[in-house]
Amino acid sequence: MTREEKLVKIFRALGHPNRFKLFAAIVRAPSSALKDDHSCFVTGIMSRLKIGAPTVSHHLKELVNADLVSTSRDGKFLTCKVNQRALELAGAFFDIDEGESST
Repeated sequence: MTREEKLVKIFRALGHPNRFKLFAAIVRAPSSALKDDHSCFVTGIMSRLKIGAPTVSHHLKELVNADLVSTSRDGKFLTCKVNQRALELAGAFFDIDEGESST
């Protein structure tokens, strides 16, 4: 898959308001939330965003398909981890040198 195709997939996934909010919540989650209390992490996201479990599940699936996050299950608990490479790829897209900007 080309760089452009990866970016399109990333931006398409983040184009939905609930998915964007969910991804932002995962990015901003303290690392201790992922290690110490997995259920609180997912429940905390749902309560903060006022999104139900089926909707969160659907949007997580889309974020995984876009390679923005990975998930793992430990019993009944689901943990999410941001794919740093995807984050860097998206960030690099916006990192334009002053000499390259169009006027």
